[in-house]
Amino acid sequence: MAWFRRTPEQARQRAAQVCREGPLAAYLSVPFADPATDVDDLELLALDVETTGLQPGRDHVVAVGFVPVVRGRIELAGARSILVAAPVDVGQSATVHRLTDDVVAGGVPLAEALAEVLAALRGRVLLAHFARIEVGFIERACAQLWGAPFPAQVVDTLDLQRRLTAGAFGQEPAPGSLRLWTARERYRLPIYRAHEPLIDALSCAELCLAQVAEMRGEGDLTLKQVLA
Repeated sequence: MAWFRRTPEQARQRAAQVCREGPLAAYLSVPFADPATDVDDLELLALDVETTGLQPGRDHVVAVGFVPVVRGRIELAGARSILVAAPVDVGQSATVHRLTDDVVAGGVPLAEALAEVLAALRGRVLLAHFARIEVGFIERACAQLWGAPFPAQVVDTLDLQRRLTAGAFGQEPAPGSLRLWTARERYRLPIYRAHEPLIDALSCAELCLAQVAEMRGEGDLTLKQVLA
């Protein structure tokens, strides 16, 4: 028997029936983009989260960065970087994102930060590199704060890079070649400082535009073809 799997739009409709108020409800109130939409007509939100670890059930968000990508153009006017007050010490994760306990203590509550993210994401497609991290932490927070799931349409630049660099017979790309900064080297994109959420979001947005240009070639390219 085939398993039934909801589309992102069906998942949004179902979640909207559960969540009736608050930032998540406002996000869920807007229908998702038609999968047949040309990529050049889409609105995306490149998103990066910095955390104390990689496990949403155990670790915590300490910073968020995002920038809109509207019809093939990066809109820096809509970019945001938000510090988030974590309920625990950042520990060894500070060596990665360079956010100390003193710095993080000046951040806003997670609910406030997530409300900004959801408002910016409303009507847009989520864009991230290795998006399971961003999606996992947002899912966990939405369940805790509003008791509802977080459906989303997701474009993952790591997934796109895998498709673009896989061998002729589907062999996995070389180890390390799917990392954000290695993927950017393939397109000779600028070198930025890593693990700053807004810079990483911008880096992901630039990489996506380069990948989309390569994937399009001479033909059409739809949202369905780039969804993770």
